[in-house]
Amino acid sequence: MFGSLGGPEVIFLFILALLLFGPRRLPEIGRTLGKTMADFRRATTDFKMSLEREVELESLKDTKRAVEAVPRPETLARGVLLDPDLPAAAKPDAEDGGTGSIH
Repeated sequence: MFGSLGGPEVIFLFILALLLFGPRRLPEIGRTLGKTMADFRRATTDFKMSLEREVELESLKDTKRAVEAVPRPETLARGVLLDPDLPAAAKPDAEDGGTGSIH
């Protein structure tokens, strides 16, 4: 919209501020303006980090819901085959060589 300020524009603004506020109040105004800008940047950074943290947390919650929606092996029809605690003879397809066919 306005573009960047060049050297002549900055000098003009400095002279204008000097005429409006005087040489005694100008350093005080500069310090106040600097502190205000620093606080604004800090607040903006904090807000941005908070927003990113919330988005990441929501993403993790979605991932957790997706993982919890997957059925557990013991609830599957062939979940017994995945149980390492059962001996091989107790598994239903142990007699057919582990092909997984149902007789």
